[in-house]
Amino acid sequence: MTSSTPLSSTPRTTLGRKKNRGATDRETLYSVLDDGLICHLGVVRDGTPLVLPTGYGRDGDTLYLHGSTGASSLRTAAGVEVCVTVTLVDGIVYSRSVNDHSMNYRSAVIFGTATPVLEPDAKMHGLKVLTDHLAPGSWEHARDVNAKEFAAVSVLALDLTEASVKVRAEGPADADEDIVAGKAWAGVLPVRTVFGEPEPSADLAADFPVPEHVTARAVATAP
Repeated sequence: MTSSTPLSSTPRTTLGRKKNRGATDRETLYSVLDDGLICHLGVVRDGTPLVLPTGYGRDGDTLYLHGSTGASSLRTAAGVEVCVTVTLVDGIVYSRSVNDHSMNYRSAVIFGTATPVLEPDAKMHGLKVLTDHLAPGSWEHARDVNAKEFAAVSVLALDLTEASVKVRAEGPADADEDIVAGKAWAGVLPVRTVFGEPEPSADLAADFPVPEHVTARAVATAP
């Protein structure tokens, strides 16, 4: 279930600059998280900041993170304050001056305590959410997680209570004199994530069909 409660306004989530680009509705936060593929997990380990790309998935107002039980970063993050970020680049903004070049983007920053998910059914649910985010349809298609694999993976849950979202979706912001001078091109070059043609594993039977949940994803993002 998702929440209609506005995003929190705390010292950590209040924008200091470009406040007009801040979004306060949760639907924008959900959109950024659902459109992204990986997040960056920030944690302090042995007094040193550590930021790692990490798989994730969202279910309502819970963000699930996962990794190997042998990964020290996941052990460090368990039960402590973390910062998770997701950034999507939607376009490169070309301006008439070098200084005014920019990017169109959507970004989310989440603060909170990463709680280990230990109860078996809840942990399996978290793994399903993670799988459905990265490779939708695979949970029903591929072999189930076995006991050894289940024991070797850790799942953390992060509440989306304290979060901020920032969005830029506009053209160049050139100075009037640069516009009048008209000496350089200005505009936006869109950036999109596109899935290509599926590439079967070399050890797969030649006549094994590509499943619909894979082909449909490629078609949906085709230019």
